[in-house]
Amino acid sequence: MDRIEWHDLPAETRAAVERHTGLVDDATTAPHGVMSRLACTVDARTGRTFVKGTREDDLQAWVYRHEAKVTQYAPRAPRVLWEVNAGGWQLYGYEYVEGRYPDLSPGSDDLAALVRTLIAVSQTPWPEALNKKPLHTRWAEFLPEDVPSGLQGRALAHTDMSPHNMLMKDADELLLLDWALACPAPSWADTALTIPRLISAGHTPEQAETIARQIPAYLAANPAAVTIFARTVYSAWEDWERTRPLPHRAALTAAAREWAKHREGVPLP
Repeated sequence: MDRIEWHDLPAETRAAVERHTGLVDDATTAPHGVMSRLACTVDARTGRTFVKGTREDDLQAWVYRHEAKVTQYAPRAPRVLWEVNAGGWQLYGYEYVEGRYPDLSPGSDDLAALVRTLIAVSQTPWPEALNKKPLHTRWAEFLPEDVPSGLQGRALAHTDMSPHNMLMKDADELLLLDWALACPAPSWADTALTIPRLISAGHTPEQAETIARQIPAYLAANPAAVTIFARTVYSAWEDWERTRPLPHRAALTAAAREWAKHREGVPLP
């Protein structure tokens, strides 16, 4: 999605935001992410705020409302501070957090913080006040028709465990950003979805699984369900690489294939 710059927003929209932030002195567009029409950090009289959103008539506008509601329940997430609907735009202001993307490579000190965050997320139930189809429904075309009960969990799951959606706030705390794709899922789903990311960062499947088993929910998961999940992740990502290619998808698909092969113990076609 093409990004719009802060200064290209309608004057009415910018004025509505500044009623929350004070006069904006500067704005820096976020370098990563592909979903938000506007995503920037604004420097204002009251400090910094991360602002994201889209036009009110965008068919995906509901996603931003969903994300703002989810972050009220999600652990290790920046807080949503305000909502603005003005000038044809729907924008949300989030707590600005100074930090850096984590290093997920073998031996990194950031892995301990990653484990703590995955444990916190795995222990959080889905807020039933929010209506969202579960992960096994989202991936229905890639799953067996008779979906195992182990894949039908009701925990809160982020589901997009890219390192660019992670932020090391300090040496001990890792936050998760961009909760737009959050949905009900097994309590171990985010841990499982992190495994291909670890493989892509240089871990062997065995090393990645060793880290994952530090999360009690993953350790207790039904092994057969996890294996089906691994094959589903590979099938979905391989399909998206072919039908919706993006520069990062080939490496992720290769990592997911490694994990599925490791789980099944047999070569994949």
